[in-house]
Amino acid sequence: MDERTGHGLRERKKARTRDGIRRQALRLFREQGYQATTMEQIARAAEVAPSTLFRYFPTKDDLARLSDYHALGPRVVELFAALPPDGDVLADLRAVLRTAVAELPEDERRARAERDVLIATVPELWSANLGLVEEGTRVLRDLLARRSGRSTQDAAVRSLAGAVVGVCVQALADCADRPDTDPMEAVDEALGALRAGLEL
Repeated sequence: MDERTGHGLRERKKARTRDGIRRQALRLFREQGYQATTMEQIARAAEVAPSTLFRYFPTKDDLARLSDYHALGPRVVELFAALPPDGDVLADLRAVLRTAVAELPEDERRARAERDVLIATVPELWSANLGLVEEGTRVLRDLLARRSGRSTQDAAVRSLAGAVVGVCVQALADCADRPDTDPMEAVDEALGALRAGLEL
């Protein structure tokens, strides 16, 4: 085994350990609440030594920040930017999200869905990841502005970006009361309702 191969294996092992710890932490946050969950409980659930847990995540707040956990944004940006600019914006966005999610392995898809629902429903995770939501809104605003040829300060651009993020967050929050609902399908349905004009 050469040095580069060994380095690659070590990095993959670290990534698996990191994801495993975070997956167990999110499960405990969901089952017993953020405040009631201790770092010691997370270490036991992840089957790692406390010293290993603290090496990856020095504090529980570090575990709550999820920007690097099953991120989907870069792929969505890539797919959306590649589309012709004269299509239906919301229809294209729905199609892009479906494609990006369909590309994920099943276990990663489940982890991604759980991540999003927990951010939308656990106050401590929402607070810790508010910057992630704001960044997603900014990225979407930039995409819409480039596609339409308008400024990012244009009221229609800003309103549509905010509306998309808002209905997606609400759809994910609703999934907490409907555990049998697929979060990604709920988001797709919400975007469909937005496209239809949200008529009641």
